[in-house]
Amino acid sequence: MKFLLSAAHLFDRINEIAGRFASYFTALLVVLICIDVFARYFFDTTYIWVLDLEKYFFAMIFFLGAGYAFREDKHVRVDVFYANGTPKQKAWVNLSGGVLFLLPWCVVVLQVAFRYANYSLAINESSAQQGGLPYLFILKFIIFIGFLLLTLQAISSIIRSLAVIRNVE
Repeated sequence: MKFLLSAAHLFDRINEIAGRFASYFTALLVVLICIDVFARYFFDTTYIWVLDLEKYFFAMIFFLGAGYAFREDKHVRVDVFYANGTPKQKAWVNLSGGVLFLLPWCVVVLQVAFRYANYSLAINESSAQQGGLPYLFILKFIIFIGFLLLTLQAISSIIRSLAVIRNVE
């Protein structure tokens, strides 16, 4: 169990780094949107590549931050079975939810996202818009990376839940 808890700590740390990295894209996205709005209202123009970049930044925030949000327990949860539970009961809810729902969903999305991104790379897909950004496969690989991070955090949560259930620290 000690090895598993070490792995959980490593996965937590990876998602901590990814979450902090994603936070920089939040600041960049705010600046980019301000520039876009300024250009639109004062110069009556907008650039497709700026709109594409806004989508890229939003995707990076969302996908790279998902595992971090789960780690920090800032995700959406239905508290019917959880709110008034003991730590052991909460661990059982986390364990069953992780094993029955989250982990299988992550595995399915990882498989599909990898094929989706790989195909985009193979055809060197770029924005469908004239003047848009090239290398659309980067955005599609972000989906894969985001779900990989979420999968690692799901495994960490399962390990920690097992530790609580077995009274292991």
